[in-house]
Amino acid sequence: MPHLVILYTPNIEGETDMSALCRTLADCMLAQRDDEGRQVYPTGGTRVLAYPAAHYAVADGKADYAFVYLNVRMGSGRSAAVQKRIGDALLAATKAHFAPVFDARAIGITLQIDESPGQVYDGKHSNLHPLFNKA
Repeated sequence: MPHLVILYTPNIEGETDMSALCRTLADCMLAQRDDEGRQVYPTGGTRVLAYPAAHYAVADGKADYAFVYLNVRMGSGRSAAVQKRIGDALLAATKAHFAPVFDARAIGITLQIDESPGQVYDGKHSNLHPLFNKA
């Protein structure tokens, strides 16, 4: 973990590059530092995934409205101030990415951060972390 999952209405695919948004947000996550200046998210564990909704209804349905929902899941242990800085940075990057779309159509954007305290199970199998943990 951390994972950032993006769910969006596919009616915006012709107006924006979702792969570019994923890379922008992954880079934003990797740039985050805690109060001691340490990287908040491990490079090998950072993932951003985007999925278009196969079926959706937005607002009253009287126009071709769009919606983007971003959800960050991360383990516990980060201060409220660090969490807020992360949320503000990710929202700013998302707003910048969607500025041209926002100016051209009605679109809602929501970003939420969820912390997962008290996990019941957290199994992992990865050879990504060693690629970035070379001291």
